Amino acid sequence: MVAITLPDKSVRQFEQAVSVADVAASIGAGLAKAALAGKVNGKLVDTSYVIDKDSDLAIVTDKDAAGLEVIRHSTAHLLAYAVKELFPDAQVTIGPVIENGFFYDFSYRRPFTPEDLISIEKKMLELAKKDELVTRKVLPRDEAVAYFKGIGEAYKAEIISSIPAGEDVSLYSEGSFTDLCRGPHVPSTGKLKVFKLMKLAGAYWRGDSKNEMLQRIYGTAWAKKEDQEQYLQMIEEAEKRDHRKLGKQLDLFHMQDEAPGMVFWHPKGWVIWQQVEQYMRRVYQDNGYQEIRCPQILARSLWEKSGHWENYKDNMFTTESEKHDYAIKPMNCPGHIQVFNSDLRSYRDLPLRYGEFGSCHRNEPSGALHGIMRVRGFVQDDGHIFCTEDQIKSECVDFNRRALAVYDDFGFKDIAIKIALRPEKRIGSDETWYRAENALREALKACNATWVELPGEGAFYGPKIEYHMKDSIGRSWQCGTMQVDFSMPERLGATYVDDHSVRQTPVMLHRAIVGSLERFIGILIENHAGSMPVWLAPIQVVAMDVTEHQADYVRQVVAELKAAGIRVQADLRNEKISYKIREHSVQKVPFLLVLGDKEMQANTVTARVRDGKGGGENMPPMSLDSFISHIKTEIATRKVS
Repeated sequence: MVAITLPDKSVRQFEQAVSVADVAASIGAGLAKAALAGKVNGKLVDTSYVIDKDSDLAIVTDKDAAGLEVIRHSTAHLLAYAVKELFPDAQVTIGPVIENGFFYDFSYRRPFTPEDLISIEKKMLELAKKDELVTRKVLPRDEAVAYFKGIGEAYKAEIISSIPAGEDVSLYSEGSFTDLCRGPHVPSTGKLKVFKLMKLAGAYWRGDSKNEMLQRIYGTAWAKKEDQEQYLQMIEEAEKRDHRKLGKQLDLFHMQDEAPGMVFWHPKGWVIWQQVEQYMRRVYQDNGYQEIRCPQILARSLWEKSGHWENYKDNMFTTESEKHDYAIKPMNCPGHIQVFNSDLRSYRDLPLRYGEFGSCHRNEPSGALHGIMRVRGFVQDDGHIFCTEDQIKSECVDFNRRALAVYDDFGFKDIAIKIALRPEKRIGSDETWYRAENALREALKACNATWVELPGEGAFYGPKIEYHMKDSIGRSWQCGTMQVDFSMPERLGATYVDDHSVRQTPVMLHRAIVGSLERFIGILIENHAGSMPVWLAPIQVVAMDVTEHQADYVRQVVAELKAAGIRVQADLRNEKISYKIREHSVQKVPFLLVLGDKEMQANTVTARVRDGKGGGENMPPMSLDSFISHIKTEIATRKVS
C-alpha cells in the first residue's frame, strides 16, 4: 500500500505505486485535466512521476506560481521545437525561465529577423494545437553526449560533457524534438495556450565574450489570456516611461561612449538629484547620523583585509602608483571602519552612525549597463551603524520605520520586504551567519512585518533585509537594504571598550534607503512618467505673457516667486500663448501661469495645473500670495499627484 497525504491532510491509499496524474484522476476529472505537475515531498515533478512510497503530494495547476513556472519552462522548449521545425540547421543551446517569461539561445548561420519571429510564433501555435505528449527519459551522461552529437547538436553535447562522469541526465521529447532538461514539464503541448515572442537579442555562448555570439529569442507565457494582455499593456506603458527617452526629452541627463556607465547630469536633472540628496541628508540628520567623507582610492592591502579583493576584485577598477596597487572603492564600508578606528571608542559611544553620499565605481559588464539604472559610477545614501549585538534589533526596527516613511514621501506605497540569506561564497563562520540572519528575523517580527526569504542571495559579508517597491504600473524595484555584518569589523580591527574595560568587536550594520541615487532617480522618472511631484520638479512654475504688454508684470511675478524659494522661469518669447502652453506641457511643468491684461489689472494669476495626460486645467484666478501659499503647501506635504 502507498499512502498519499494531500495538502488538506486527507490521505488516499493505493495498492501499488501510482503516478501523480493517477492521484489527480482519483480526486476528480477536473483536477486531472488541470494538473500540470506535482509536488512530492516538496519536490516539483512531472505528472508522470511514479510515487512508490508514502509521500506528501500537492497537485500543481495553473493557479499556482509553480504551475506558471512549468508553463514558461515548457514554452521555452516549444520555442526551440518550432525553431528546429522551421530552421533545421539551427542549433539549440539553453532556454531558462526568467521573470515574466523565458528565453532560448540559438546558433544559426544568419541573423533572425522580426519576420522570422512572427513565423516562429505561428509554428509554436500549430505545435501546441497538436497536443503532443511530453515524455521524459533518462540516459547515462556519455550516451546522452553521443545522442546529441549524432543529431548535430554540438552545444547540447558540450553542456552534457561538463556534467560529472557516471551521472545520468534527463531528456524530454515532444513530437520530433528532444531536449536536455531537468524538468518538470507540462504533460502535453496542448497545455500551452497563452504566449508571445517579444524580441531578439545577442548573447555570448556561456556568457563569455570570447565565445560565439548567439541569437537570443525572448518570450512571455501565461496561464490566462487576460494576464498576458495586462502584462503587454504594462510593457507598452513602460516603453513610454523609459527613463532614457524621458531623460533626453526633458533635458535631464545624457550618457556617451567616452564614459561608459557614467552620467552627464544636465541642469534640470541635477536639480532633481539635489532634491533627493538634500532630502536624504535631512533623514541622516533627523536620525542621529554623522555625515562623513572618505577617499575614493584605497590601497589593495586594505581591500584584501576587508575580503573584497578575494570576493569582489573582478568588479573593481584598479590602479598603480609608485609600485603600489590601489582600487577605486566599489563600496564605502572599509572607509567608514577607518573613521571608526581613528579614535578609542567606548560602549557609551554606541550605536555610532555614519552616513556618506559616497561615490562608488564598479566594473559592470558593458552588456549589463542600462541607462542610469545600471551604471559603473554612482552615489549611494550609504550609512554604517557600529553597535553591540543587543542593539541590532532596535536599530533595524528604527531603520524599517524610517525607510517606509521615505518611500511613502516619494510616492511608493506598496513595499515588499525580503531577507537575503547566506550565499555560497562568503566570509565568516556559519555560527555568526546564523546569529546575523536570526537578528534580522527578530527585528522584522518586532515591526509586525511580513517577509519572504531568499536563500543564497545575501552579500558575501552578511545577510540583508531588502525593500522592494512596486511602482505605478506594477513593476517591482529593489532599493533599500539593511545588512548585518559580524565579519568585516573584525577583519579590519575595529574595537570598542565595554563596561568591563575589555576590548570588543562591534557589529556593523550596512544600510541604505534609496541606494544608488542614479538608479533611484531613474525609477522616479519612470514611476511618475517624467511628471515629477512639485517638490521634485526641476522647474515648478513657468510664467508667460499673452502679449508684450504684460512682460513687466511677468517679471514682477517671477521675482516674487523666486524670493519665495520657488523654482520658476519666465517665458517672454514672441510666440502664441497656445504654443507656449503646449511646449511647457510637454516638458511636464507642474504649474503654468498665463498672465494677460485681466490678471495684470487685477493683480492676480491664473494657474494652469498639469493633469498628467499632457494637458491641464485652469485654477480660479487668485492673488499671487494665495498661489504661493498653495504651491508651498504642495511642496511641504510632498504631494505626489
